[in-house]
Amino acid sequence: MAFERKEEVFKLPHESKIYSEFSHLYDKIFSRFFSDRITSVIGDLHIEPGAKVLEVGIGTGLSLPAYPSHCEVTGIDLAPDMLERARQKAAENGWTHFHLLEMDALNLDFPDNSFDYVTSFHVISVVPDPVRMMQEIHRVCKPGGKVVIINHFRTTKPVLGPFIAALDPITRRLGWSSALRLSHAFNGVPMHIEKRFKTSPFSLFTVVVAQSQKEVGNGKRH
Repeated sequence: MAFERKEEVFKLPHESKIYSEFSHLYDKIFSRFFSDRITSVIGDLHIEPGAKVLEVGIGTGLSLPAYPSHCEVTGIDLAPDMLERARQKAAENGWTHFHLLEMDALNLDFPDNSFDYVTSFHVISVVPDPVRMMQEIHRVCKPGGKVVIINHFRTTKPVLGPFIAALDPITRRLGWSSALRLSHAFNGVPMHIEKRFKTSPFSLFTVVVAQSQKEVGNGKRH
């Protein structure tokens, strides 16, 4: 399994196991905090008819209602219990434009340049290798395609930043890293960040909209 290979390489537990164990509570806990932001960000993309979209770490499918039915959305997640809840939502609502697959975000099983849009919400600080995840996202995104990330990133403020980073061992046990910097996640990945913003002054989460800068043939599978 992909998870077993990654655990051997990085010597870290994959936090998706934690989220899988609490999949039955995920929507109740996080929907009120995440759903409105995700819906707003997806709506602002104005996804065109026929576009191919990949969401990395779709979880229980909080984002499903936000995607227009005129596009084709592939959602992947490593936690089977959460993914099953997403499938139930799609089936109950008759949403046929979704393809939901169990897959590791660090080893996406798609050809290069497959998607017009790649989104990922509240996931990049959960995986054991954020840079690898961004490299995979860049690989499967078409040249000129859009990449949209929503996540908590460590602040650059001189006092608050080190304090929050010091909490990382604790937040890791809860399933996410508080030490991840935006600059580290995008390090060496040829993307142009078009927008970086918070949806409210008090939000802990940053929205990043980027465009792939590669040319056709430069995203070879490694």
